Amino acid sequence: MTSTLQLHRINHHNTATSTATLSENIHKQQQQPTYIIPLTTNNNNVSVPDNLFHYHTHVVGPNNNNQCCSAVVQSISAPINTVWSIIRRFDNPQAYKHFLKSCHVIVGDGKVVGSLREVHVISGLPAASSIERLEILDDEKHVMSISIVGGDHRLNNYRSVTTLHRTVTEDGGDGEGTVVVVESYVVDVPHGNTKEETCVFVDTIVRCNLQSLAQIAENLEKTKST
Repeated sequence: MTSTLQLHRINHHNTATSTATLSENIHKQQQQPTYIIPLTTNNNNVSVPDNLFHYHTHVVGPNNNNQCCSAVVQSISAPINTVWSIIRRFDNPQAYKHFLKSCHVIVGDGKVVGSLREVHVISGLPAASSIERLEILDDEKHVMSISIVGGDHRLNNYRSVTTLHRTVTEDGGDGEGTVVVVESYVVDVPHGNTKEETCVFVDTIVRCNLQSLAQIAENLEKTKST
């Protein structure tokens, strides 16, 4: 059974009517985070299985004007294990992320949560390098999450979650040969930029990465069949 992702903002309100209490409540509300699922039914009519749904709920800070949240969806005509074998390589993101020119694992082995990698990007982008932490690597559910914790870049407090699931066929079965990749993220809006500008920039990078992933995975399957 699947659940269609929709945009949700969960805020808590107090109905106290006194001026002092109302002022206190407003202050508390400003300190409370907002929870956002950055997908709607317009995102290629994507539906995400129940066991993956919550991974795409991102916490945006109290002053959420300083952060933005979005997601990109990509369908790939290849078995889920083939696609996952490429994505899960925390030590080799440049295999499909062509904006990266090198990657070195500096803490851990790249297979356990808490591992750190240092990646260097190609010239022409507003960044030179980033240090990234492996937050989730679930081989059973096909979920991976990373956060950027340092480096020379503009994507402060960036965290992304990538999930894979098979498509559902018209008869309710799994589409064995087609995979849907959903990558969502939250990130600070750089000084001098708007939310829209930031999302357009990051969406473009993520979309290019996932299109490259699709091409590589599909070519691998073609090679196997010849």
